[in-house]
Amino acid sequence: MAALSTEGGHRRTVAAVTSTSADAVARADSTEGGNDSLVTVLVAFVANLLIAIAKTGAALLTGSASMVAEAAHSWADSGNEIFLLIAEKRGAKEADEAHPLGYGKEAYVWSMFAAVGLLTAGAVVSIGHGIQQLGSTEEAGDYLVNYIVLAIAFVLEGTSFLQALRQTRGVASKAGLHPLRYITRTSDPTLRAVFFEDAAAQVGLLIAATGVALHQITGNAMWDALGSILVGVMLAVVAVFLVNRNREFLVGEAITGPVRDRVLQTLLHNAAIEKVTYLHMEFVGPQKLFVVATVDLVGDERESVLAVHLQQVEDEIRKHAMIEHAVLSLPHEKPLVPGDNTQRNPAR
Repeated sequence: MAALSTEGGHRRTVAAVTSTSADAVARADSTEGGNDSLVTVLVAFVANLLIAIAKTGAALLTGSASMVAEAAHSWADSGNEIFLLIAEKRGAKEADEAHPLGYGKEAYVWSMFAAVGLLTAGAVVSIGHGIQQLGSTEEAGDYLVNYIVLAIAFVLEGTSFLQALRQTRGVASKAGLHPLRYITRTSDPTLRAVFFEDAAAQVGLLIAATGVALHQITGNAMWDALGSILVGVMLAVVAVFLVNRNREFLVGEAITGPVRDRVLQTLLHNAAIEKVTYLHMEFVGPQKLFVVATVDLVGDERESVLAVHLQQVEDEIRKHAMIEHAVLSLPHEKPLVPGDNTQRNPAR
């Protein structure tokens, strides 16, 4: 709701406080992605659960350290997908009086839990078991079982990864970015988690297969143990990266560049707005922005006329899919232009 304010002869201004649906990068102006992310997580969950069962059976039959690491990896991934499903569900809840900006940040909280789970249940178990097996002289069981399970896992993991890659390529294309650059910047934590976990799984399978093969060729179990340790180290790197990205969104990462320019251009394209003198944005959930903008209105009407005019401007702004609310504020002296990321704090 708009509120009025006057101060001497200053021009009246309006500050738009918005909860917006926008992608993590500029030109990805699309409302799709939520359903795709849910499908991606479900595909990953089913694939990882089947793989975890198969790897566990192989690890019990053969005693391979690499297979134990891979089994721990897949069980960790399966548990993580449950966290990511919760993240999708809770993060999509509508705003209410208790949470006027919505529940979007819940997605980052639960995705953080998933990343920590990958670090503890996947990386720690793999590294610990590999270190225990470094001095082992036991001969592995049926190598063929390991190879068959690893091959099946590669196909299933590949199916899940292709789903994540397909979704990533689709939204990255709209954003005009390389898929890898997009996935590191996107505000969608579930898509990022599935993408990197599945990519790590593919690499982990190759490492495990190499460790098993070298064990078979040389008769030295050290290679199998080293495979387990390498898988664990890789999982730790991925987990730390995912934890850090969720942390950055939770504490309020500054938004600059194309996204900021897109919102600024949206405001400047409004015929009733003469200039924008302050703009602040932060993500409050996947593809959701909290935006505060101070803008000068065209003309210099009396307060009685301004009240009506402001309501009209507010209604017009709210027609845009990105903007929901408007309030008043005083402007800065220097107007903002797209590409200029410097601005003064209105509170100073």
